[in-house]
Amino acid sequence: MSFIANHQQKFTDLMFNLENQEQLKKQANGGNSIIFSYPPYEEYLYIQKAKEIYRNKVEFIDISRLFVNFIDQGTWEEFRDYYNDFRSSPHLVFHSDDADIDLFDLIISEIKIACENDRIPFLIRTGCLLGTGIDNVNIMEHPVVMGLAHPLVVFYPSIIENSNLYFLGFKSASNYRCILIY
Repeated sequence: MSFIANHQQKFTDLMFNLENQEQLKKQANGGNSIIFSYPPYEEYLYIQKAKEIYRNKVEFIDISRLFVNFIDQGTWEEFRDYYNDFRSSPHLVFHSDDADIDLFDLIISEIKIACENDRIPFLIRTGCLLGTGIDNVNIMEHPVVMGLAHPLVVFYPSIIENSNLYFLGFKSASNYRCILIY
């Protein structure tokens, strides 16, 4: 279904869930997140519409910007060499358990700051996570996200086929710990 025919119902559903947060944890298996699914080729349209509707209520957290910020923590050459050393285990670069700040840490920090400023965190440009070892469920199950005063909304370029969610249309994805709007 195209953006023109489908977006009104999706945004109505999103608004309903944001206004009825007390039901969210029950319906989301204890989670505190909403996955807002849309066709990958319509991402720009959905993000623009969300910015139009929610501009004063939410914090748009752009994963592509955080990805660039993560790389810019050092030089391009340092990042390239580090990535090449761990190419077969990208989660060690982007989502490790060590004390160094990685992409995952930057994402969680931005989500926390948004809620501290009484804004609903909306993750956008999440397609940048492909190949990083960071899946939506890693973010949704983080203790900071689970304890937020506002739910996390993940703008998720995906398709649903035979009741299965596919990130960017091909990578199987989890819709556990969240409400799925599709």
